[in-house]
Amino acid sequence: MSDDRTEALIRKYALQNAVFFKGTANSKAVVGKVLSENPELRSKAGELTPLIESITADVNKMSLEEQTKMLSDIDPSLMVKEKKERIYLLPELRNAVDGKVVMRIAPGPSGPLHIGHTRVSILNDEYVKRYNGKLIIRYEDTNPEKIDPDAYRMISEDLDWLGVKIHESITQSDRFEIYYEITRELIDKGHAYVCTCKGDDWREMKEDEKECPCRSLPINVQLERYDKLLNGEYGEGDAVAVVKTELDHPNPAIRDFVALRVVDHPHPKTGDRYRAYPMMNLSVAIDDHLLGVTHVIRGKDHLNNTLRQEYIFNYFGWKKPEYYHYGLVNIPDAVLKTSLIKESIRSGEYSGWDDVRTGTVRAIERRGIRPEAVRRYWVESGIKSVDIQFSWDNLYGMNRDIIDDISNRYFFVADPVKYNIEGVETIDGHAPLHPDHPERGSRNYRLSGKKTVSISSEDSKVFAEHKLIRLKDLCNLEYGTPAKFAGNDLSLLKKGAKAVQWVGKNGIKTELYMPDGSIIHGMAEDAILKESKDTVQFERVGFVRIEAKKDNGIRAIFTHR
Repeated sequence: MSDDRTEALIRKYALQNAVFFKGTANSKAVVGKVLSENPELRSKAGELTPLIESITADVNKMSLEEQTKMLSDIDPSLMVKEKKERIYLLPELRNAVDGKVVMRIAPGPSGPLHIGHTRVSILNDEYVKRYNGKLIIRYEDTNPEKIDPDAYRMISEDLDWLGVKIHESITQSDRFEIYYEITRELIDKGHAYVCTCKGDDWREMKEDEKECPCRSLPINVQLERYDKLLNGEYGEGDAVAVVKTELDHPNPAIRDFVALRVVDHPHPKTGDRYRAYPMMNLSVAIDDHLLGVTHVIRGKDHLNNTLRQEYIFNYFGWKKPEYYHYGLVNIPDAVLKTSLIKESIRSGEYSGWDDVRTGTVRAIERRGIRPEAVRRYWVESGIKSVDIQFSWDNLYGMNRDIIDDISNRYFFVADPVKYNIEGVETIDGHAPLHPDHPERGSRNYRLSGKKTVSISSEDSKVFAEHKLIRLKDLCNLEYGTPAKFAGNDLSLLKKGAKAVQWVGKNGIKTELYMPDGSIIHGMAEDAILKESKDTVQFERVGFVRIEAKKDNGIRAIFTHR
C-alpha cells in the first residue's frame, strides 16, 4: 500500500473515531481499525504508530463540525456506528415443562404500576413466553381502605404498554367464599383457631413461645367462633382466625400467623357484603394452589411469607410451586409511594398519575422511555438474590440505543434572544435530519430580506462577551445591534468561537417539561411541525417526546440526554 493510501486510510478512521466520540479521536483505537482492514500492515505497526498519532492529533484540532463534514465527504456510510448487541438470557427454571408452566403477578390495586412493579411483571412474562406457559394476573384487593377503583383498569393498561401478555385475570374480592371454606377446613383439621385475645398480648405470648388460651380450645368451640366471625358478630380487633405453626420456631415471624381479620371499611367492589377479610398469606397460598401456579418469582422480602404459605400447602398435601426470590432494589430519585402521589394529585401539585416527577409507568411512557428498554433492564438484572441499586443512567442508555437511530435532530433555544443580521443579502445553510441517515434528507435554511434569528439567553451572553459566534450549520456572526454576517469559515471554531443552536423568525414556541417539574420556555425550528415521529433530539439538549403539536406551539417532555 502506498504512503498516500496509508495516510488516507488512517485519516478516515481517525475522523470516524472523532465523530463517534464528540470530536476527540483515540489513536490506539485508530491503530486497531487500520490493522483490521489491512492485516498486511501489522508487520509495520511499530513504524505506523507515530504516523497514526500525528494524523490523529491533526484531526483532533478540527471542530466536530469540520470532522463530520470531512468524514461525510469521504464516505457517508462511515457515519453509522456499528452496534454490538449483547444477548442476556435468564437462567432456566427448575422443573419447568414446556407448555405446563403457570405463573402469576399479583398487584394491589391502590394505583397504577411504577417502575419497581415492572420487574416482577417482566420477569414472569419472559419466562411464560419462553416456556409457552400461562400468565395470570391476580388483583390482591383484600385491603379495602387502600383500593383505588380506577387501579384495576390502569394496571391492565400499564401491562399492555409493557408488552406483558395476560392469559387469565382474577380478583380476590370475588373469591372470599373460597377462602372461608378452606379456612373452615383448616380449623376442622386442627391447623387453625379463632383467637379473641388482645393483639399485643397474643404477639407477646408468641415471642415467649407460649400458646394463647384460645389455641387449644376444642374444635367445636373454634367452629362456633368461626361462624360468629363470618356472621359479623365480632368487631374490628375483637377476633382473628389464625393458622398454627410451631410456637418454638426459631424465626418468631413464622410462629402462628393471622389468616382472617375483621374490617368494617366498605369495599369498592363488594360494599358491606363481607367483614372477615383474608390476609395475604392465606389467600395467596389458596390461589396459587387452585390456579395451578408452578413457579413463583418475587422479592426476597417475601421469604418469610413463602415459609408461612408452605404450612398451608403441607396441611393439605398440595404440591408447592418452585419459589424464586430476587434481591431487593433501591430506586433513587423517584416518587413511587401511591399515597404520596395521590395526595399530590388531590392538592394540585401533580398534574396526574403521569406527572413526570413520579416513577409511575405512565410517567415513564410520557417521557418517551420505551418498554423494550425497561424489559432489557430487568432481564439483565436477572433473578439473583443480591440487592441492587437501580440506575436511571443505565435505563437511559438502553433507551438511547433504541431511540437514537429513529430520532431526527432539530434546534431548540431556551429563553430566546433575537438578533437581526446585516451585511449579506441571503444566507443559505442545511443540516441533516439525522447524521447517520443522509437518505432522510436535510433541514434547509434560507434567510433573506429581514434576516432574524434567535439564540438562547445563555449563548447571547457568550456572544456579547466574545463578540464572535457561529450559528450551527449556517454562518458566523460578529456581535452588534444588528449583528453582522462574518462569513462561513469553520476555522473560527479553532479560535475559540462557540457554535450555537438557533431558530429563524418562523421558530415555534415550545414548552419543555423537565423531570423535576420545571418548564423551560423556548423555541424550536419550524421544521419540527412536519415530523412524523413523536421522539426527536433537540441538538445539544437531549431527546424529547413531542406530546402536543399545534401551529402556534408544541409541548415536549424531556426524556434524557
